[in-house]
Amino acid sequence: MSELSAETTLTGISAGRWTVDPAASTAAFRHKSVWGLVTVKGTFPVLDGEGQVGEDGVAKGRVSFDARGLDTKHGKRDKHLRSADFFDVEKHPAVDFVADDVRAVGSTGAAVKGWLTVRGVTRPVSFTADATAIGDSGVTLAATVVFDRADYGMSWNQIGMIVGKAEVTVSLRFVPAG
Repeated sequence: MSELSAETTLTGISAGRWTVDPAASTAAFRHKSVWGLVTVKGTFPVLDGEGQVGEDGVAKGRVSFDARGLDTKHGKRDKHLRSADFFDVEKHPAVDFVADDVRAVGSTGAAVKGWLTVRGVTRPVSFTADATAIGDSGVTLAATVVFDRADYGMSWNQIGMIVGKAEVTVSLRFVPAG
């Protein structure tokens, strides 16, 4: 693999295998509650991930997030979000994303198409990510994805308190695989 430089664009990223650095990656979510008056914010730990960039520059990969580690800084709410009403972490401990088509858009963007699995329900997801080279040691892909939680079997909504769509923001650091 060739080294990345600060000037490297997504189209210049080396072909080969890449792995996610969980310690340098983040996943955060936000959703309106209390009839839109309060925004619930939280995080998921990034478990692991990997990617493969082909000689043609098209990439594919996967990443897993720890639904059991969901944290909104409110213990009672976290327990409820981990329950069968929402993420059902006893049966589905991870949230998984598999990208089967990642292509350069401009010099620092990526069009991503793949499959998001939450609570054992898999749906297609498409979004655009921003790419930032990290010296000669990797690249960070950052994106915000908006989706309807009901599409993934999370329909609990006591007296209509939860409104709108969920938003997940990820920043994933990929480093060359060993």
